[in-house]
Amino acid sequence: MGVSTRFRSTTAAGVIAVLVLVFVFGSPPFGSWAADNANGAGALDLFLSVLAWPSWDFTLDAPARDVLAMVLRAVLVVILTAAFLTALAWPRTGNAGAQLLTGWASVVFAGAAAGLIMGLVQSDASAPAVFALISSGATYGIFAGWIVGLATLRAPSR
Repeated sequence: MGVSTRFRSTTAAGVIAVLVLVFVFGSPPFGSWAADNANGAGALDLFLSVLAWPSWDFTLDAPARDVLAMVLRAVLVVILTAAFLTALAWPRTGNAGAQLLTGWASVVFAGAAAGLIMGLVQSDASAPAVFALISSGATYGIFAGWIVGLATLRAPSR
């Protein structure tokens, strides 16, 4: 028995949403802007700085291993979100709350897993550094995952 079109369209809607989040808010211009302007103690400043977590930049003056880890993190957030959306879509019953939470949880899990993998690839692979990246990835999922959850909420059933 194959995967129903409902699950495939839900995954597609979530992947498009997370791809836009990573492409726009992880971009070097937004990352620079957020570092310069979103450094206060307010909720909006925290939200904007967390949105920049899956940043990607090929021009950094850093070791190649760290640049690779950064780019890999952004790619993995998208790929792992798709994987978790697909895996978590099976038990869904059509309940709007369950659909929202499935999309949201997928990004939390994907962010934490991407942080773990990034931590193992980067040049400073100490346990505290890896745990900090896992925490940062989960925090990204908590703050940005609801957007993906909303995108998957009423994905088309075609």
